[in-house]
Amino acid sequence: MPVELVRRAAGRKIASRRLKQVALALLQLAKRGDAELSLALIGNAEMQKLNARYRHKDYPTDVLSFAAAKNLPTDAPLLGDVIISVDKAAEQAKEHRHKLDQEIVTLLIHGIVHLLGYDHERSAREARIMMRMEKKMARQLCDLGLLKV
Repeated sequence: MPVELVRRAAGRKIASRRLKQVALALLQLAKRGDAELSLALIGNAEMQKLNARYRHKDYPTDVLSFAAAKNLPTDAPLLGDVIISVDKAAEQAKEHRHKLDQEIVTLLIHGIVHLLGYDHERSAREARIMMRMEKKMARQLCDLGLLKV
């Protein structure tokens, strides 16, 4: 299965089928339709533990991405993992005055772009490239009727 979705307590209010559909579309748009993606929807407490362990930052973040191990065979279809804090997404959706579903998709796009090798923390140039790529993918999802902004 190309998209594996795990929902903890915080993620139970998110529609699985639609989110998988969006994730599959994003993989197609990224020309990685053959790749497998693991997606987890969790709460702030669990996200804080992961952020502390892997990034040494002791607070919950909105999204984390973990690319597939570099020592996998080159033909391995696994792209990686995207982990989204539904609690943090709900806070941000309220701040930005849009729906939770929209924020979850925005974070999913961001996570997938990271899995494709981009990192906005490396340089201002890469941050601009990443932002353009994210906006392009969001527009394409709108064109497909999978996102409303």
